[in-house]
Amino acid sequence: MVKLIPRGRVTSYGAIARYLGSGGSARMVGWAMNNASKTEGVPAHRVVNRNGLLTGKHHFPGTFAMQRMLEEEGIEVVEDQVVNFKALFWDPNEEL
Repeated sequence: MVKLIPRGRVTSYGAIARYLGSGGSARMVGWAMNNASKTEGVPAHRVVNRNGLLTGKHHFPGTFAMQRMLEEEGIEVVEDQVVNFKALFWDPNEEL
């Protein structure tokens, strides 16, 4: 499902959990994204917490890798938070 997140958009761990039918499992999605951050072809950098914070940034190679990947897609990040998060939020429950 993470592969379907459009370039230049972000979603949250909780939105993915709800899409999978397990709304209370956002942390489990976070653990899955830890591994996905090291998998080529899976845009794990597009998954942030419910407030737009880059809480998974430590699982990417390099201190600012997650932020850099988002910025390369035109997403502004200030102090580890996606600027204009609500406008950039992609909800798989509404889109798929």
